[in-house]
Amino acid sequence: MIVLDEALAGRMARIALGHVTREYPHKLDHVLDGPGDARTPRDLHPIFFGSFDWHSCVHGWWLLLRLLRGFPGHAAAAETRVLAAQLFTTGNVAAEVAYLDRPSSRGFERPYGWGWLLALHDEASRHDDAALETVLAPLAGAYAARFHAFLPLQTYPIRTGAHGNTAFALAIAADWARRHDSDLLALFMARARDWFGGDRDAQAWEPDGDAFLSPTLIEALAMARLLPVADFRGWFATFLPGTARRRPASLFIPATVSDRSDGKIAHLDGLNLSRAWCWQGIAAALDPADLTRTTALASAAEHLAAGLPHIAGDYAGEHWLASFALLALDSEQS
Repeated sequence: MIVLDEALAGRMARIALGHVTREYPHKLDHVLDGPGDARTPRDLHPIFFGSFDWHSCVHGWWLLLRLLRGFPGHAAAAETRVLAAQLFTTGNVAAEVAYLDRPSSRGFERPYGWGWLLALHDEASRHDDAALETVLAPLAGAYAARFHAFLPLQTYPIRTGAHGNTAFALAIAADWARRHDSDLLALFMARARDWFGGDRDAQAWEPDGDAFLSPTLIEALAMARLLPVADFRGWFATFLPGTARRRPASLFIPATVSDRSDGKIAHLDGLNLSRAWCWQGIAAALDPADLTRTTALASAAEHLAAGLPHIAGDYAGEHWLASFALLALDSEQS
C-alpha cells in the first residue's frame, strides 16, 4: 500500500515548486485580437504563468496548498509559503480577473481550468489562515459565474479523455460548490442527471492514445460526488454492471506508456493516476459489503502503482502529473 507521508509530500512539493514559476516552454490558451495582444505568459497571467500552461500552474498551486495543509512541516513548506505570499496578491488576482473580461477570453480554459481554479480556492478556504482564500475570492467568483452562465447553454456533454471533459469539471469543482455556492451545486446536480442519468452498460472503448482521463470512470465519479448515495448506487449498478467481474476489461488494465518525452503519450501516465482517483471515489460511495467495492479498490491500487513512479523525470509529464498523483493518494479527495 502506498502512503502519502511527509517525505513524499516534500518530494511532490519540490516537483511543483520546480515548475510553477518556470515560464518557458509555454503553451498559451490565448486569442490575439491585434499585435498588442502578443504578450508573454507572465505579462498575461502574473500568478499562473508557469508549468507549461495556465491550468497546470493552477493545479500545481492546488497541490502545494493541499500538501501545506496536510503536512505543514514538510521539507518545502517554508519555500511554498514565501512564494505564495509573493504571487497571490490583490493586484495579481485583479490582473487574472481582468484577462477574463476580454471578449476573446470567453472560452478561456473551459471547463478544465474553471474546475481547477475553484478547487484551488476551495483548498485555500480550508486553511486556518484566510488570507489566500480572501485574495483568490474574486477569481473564484468569476469562474463560478462562468459555470452559471455556460452550463445551461451546453446541450451535450463533452466525453473526451482530455481537457474538454464535462464530467471532470463537475467532479473537481463539486466540493467548492458544496461549500461556497449551493445554487451552483444544484446546477451541477441537475446537469449531471440530464447528461448522464440515462447512461447504461458502458462499453468503455478506451483508452485513446493521448487520454489522461477515462471518460467512463470520470462520469461515474462525477455522479458519485453529485447524486445522493442511494441514487448513485442504483445508477452505477446499471452503468457498469460487470465491475465485480472486472468488466469491461479495458477499465482494469493500466495503460502502457511508450515515450514519456512525448507530451501526448505521457498523458497515459495521468490516465493511470486519474483512474486510481476515480476508482477510489466510486468505491467510497458504494456499500462496504458490495463486492464491487473490493474490485474498485484493487483496481485503484494497481493503477496508482503503475503511475506514481513516473511523476518526475521528463518535463512533458513532470509539469502536471504530481497533481493527479495527489488526487489518487489523498483519501480526502477521493
